[in-house]
Amino acid sequence: MIEYHDKTYTCALDLGFEQIRGKWKAVILCHLDQGARRFLELQRMTGGISQKVLNESLHEMEEEGLICKQVYPETPPRVEYSLTEKGKQLIPALRIIESWTKEYYDYRDC
Repeated sequence: MIEYHDKTYTCALDLGFEQIRGKWKAVILCHLDQGARRFLELQRMTGGISQKVLNESLHEMEEEGLICKQVYPETPPRVEYSLTEKGKQLIPALRIIESWTKEYYDYRDC
């Protein structure tokens, strides 16, 4: 058993999946792998995510150190999100899952 942030996980894999759990986190990470993005860009790219859920997902991933939020001192303020080194290290695992999906499931590419 692993204790982390007042939660108990059955193994390291359970804890690892907690970081990308949910419908949108892995998708957001893959979009950020293509470069820094602004909030509305991410919302458009993900197609269907609400502002509330996107904001919560970004905040959670920022707290875990997977993404970085850069606020530029402009008027109006410009905010961009990008992957941290920790977040970049997750991308190969996500791409393996993506490749596995393409091999075994019939789907339409987005």
